[in-house]
Amino acid sequence: MGLAHHRALAGAAAGGAVNDVPRVVAVVVTHNRRDMLLQSLAAIAGQSRSPDALVLVDNASADGSAEAVAAAHPEARVLGLSRNTGGAGGFAAGLGVALDDAADLVWLMDDDTVPEPDALRALLTARAAYRGPSPALVASRVVWTDGRDHPMNTPRRKPLARRAEMRRAEIAGCLPIRSASFVSILVDAQRCRQRGAPVADYFLWNDDFEYTTRLLRGAPGLLCPASVVVHKTQRFGAADADPGERFFYEVRNKIWTLSRSSGLGPLERLLYTGATLRRWVRTFLRSGDRSTLVRAFRRGLAAGVRAGPRPNEVVLDGIGLAER
Repeated sequence: MGLAHHRALAGAAAGGAVNDVPRVVAVVVTHNRRDMLLQSLAAIAGQSRSPDALVLVDNASADGSAEAVAAAHPEARVLGLSRNTGGAGGFAAGLGVALDDAADLVWLMDDDTVPEPDALRALLTARAAYRGPSPALVASRVVWTDGRDHPMNTPRRKPLARRAEMRRAEIAGCLPIRSASFVSILVDAQRCRQRGAPVADYFLWNDDFEYTTRLLRGAPGLLCPASVVVHKTQRFGAADADPGERFFYEVRNKIWTLSRSSGLGPLERLLYTGATLRRWVRTFLRSGDRSTLVRAFRRGLAAGVRAGPRPNEVVLDGIGLAER
């Protein structure tokens, strides 16, 4: 069944015109995880409501990922970058391509995420059922391989949500949230055009937190428990479980978010600063290599205070975006 025919049937089932059916573009970012990536793309292709287009951003993989995808999923647009720009750069590049492809909604996903067959349909159903301003994003419930909720990807509930907002979310089968991860979120394309792209200079960590708080400031966001994806990380645990040298990115990027991003209001900055300090203390206490964390912390602190993130056009200059 072709995509156009699929959309026609979906419009008829919804009792509306074909033009009322949103155009969904899925964006997946990968780097050297070919086998896992193929699992993810197979699950996307097997959705009960498939996306209308698929964009894969290959972050300079050296494991044959692009060639494997071209053979197994010829419908995908494979965009090869000449160097690894991290998840932040990859999603910034991929989102730009999706917006240029006339997307109404963009489904952002990591390459180690395997959505259940009805994951996208549930996101769309929840979004359509919400009786209020259009949600800026709808996030999936993220579980680990054994079915437990994955602590690395638990969206932050919206603090002090008003009763009416909670009721509207409840009617849609959802919960109101203030931020989410890039593991599986359906974002409103028009909101993205208004608020800009993810900050590519983050490279990894907190790029999704910064971006989703920016999208959600002044707009509703939903966690949809009926939409389930499996995040196949190597281990079960939160991102602060002894990160080693990568703690640099946590510190630098969190300082950037708390001091320079427009995603948080003044009171929120204060609340999240306190939560961040408590999290860093827990990270140090649990670490088996505190000397590495101290070095990474000092580097991250200096980098975060010294200057803000560079513009995306500077970070992504010369990436050699080539469609394969």
